[in-house]
Amino acid sequence: MVEPVPDLFRVTLLGTGAPPPLLGRFGPSTLIEAGDQKFIFDAGRGAMQRLHQLGIPFADITGLLLTHHHSDHVVGFVDLWLTGWIGRPWGNRQTPLRVWGPRGTNQMMEHLPLAFAVDLRVRSRSYPMAGAKLESEEIEEGVVYSQNGITISAFEVDHGGEELPAFGYRIDYRGRSAVLSGDTTFNENLIDHAQGADLVVHEVTAVSGTAAESPTQLKRIGSNHTTPEQAGEVFARIKPKLAVYNHLLLFGGATPDDLIPATRKRYSGSLLVGEDLMRFDVGENIEPRHFRN
Repeated sequence: MVEPVPDLFRVTLLGTGAPPPLLGRFGPSTLIEAGDQKFIFDAGRGAMQRLHQLGIPFADITGLLLTHHHSDHVVGFVDLWLTGWIGRPWGNRQTPLRVWGPRGTNQMMEHLPLAFAVDLRVRSRSYPMAGAKLESEEIEEGVVYSQNGITISAFEVDHGGEELPAFGYRIDYRGRSAVLSGDTTFNENLIDHAQGADLVVHEVTAVSGTAAESPTQLKRIGSNHTTPEQAGEVFARIKPKLAVYNHLLLFGGATPDDLIPATRKRYSGSLLVGEDLMRFDVGENIEPRHFRN
């Protein structure tokens, strides 16, 4: 067994995609490791598969935090919850899974066991029911978790015209910090809460050429998400050691290669377009590590 490194502070992008079911970019999900604690932020499509690729048993996860309740951010939750309970191929979870999220999280966690009542009844003959229990807490802006040197703070973001509660998160550990934007349009509150952050992971949307969506749909999407030009202003005002794009929502002929040139109109600092399973150790320097099988 590998002993945890007390000063390890690592951010791993489990999934960097958006709703389209792309094989190269699974749904939005991020793993934060701080010492021996592990948290997952959002649980998009394929989160369990990515965690399995890393060789991390879900039984080791301290808790799961949701930014908001759009389906692309939660469709992988059931897999993490139930597959983590039965524990193949590693040890199964034997204690309740803790979940934090915006208003509506308690309702979701209360009803999921009803939807999977048959599975829970049958498997409970072989596995401890405590491991299938969900313990949820609905959050407001402020500190949502602070133990063993890690502090996780939520801040409100603006998911545009969707009219649903949405949060970003700041994670502080041993004098280092990382910020996850969640889904948001350009947002002053995010900029305020991200001041001094070492790493900023931010969503992005871009349109090029002719998109299949109607102008009305594109306008709606644009009011809910952040363009690379807008993100450039965000990064320029925060001045992180490294800015990284995730949750790539691209339309028409737009590609990941288009994002950095557009961002450079307003931001000249360190910048990367995230990829699934890209890792960042947050320290004096932050260098990307690409996953290798």
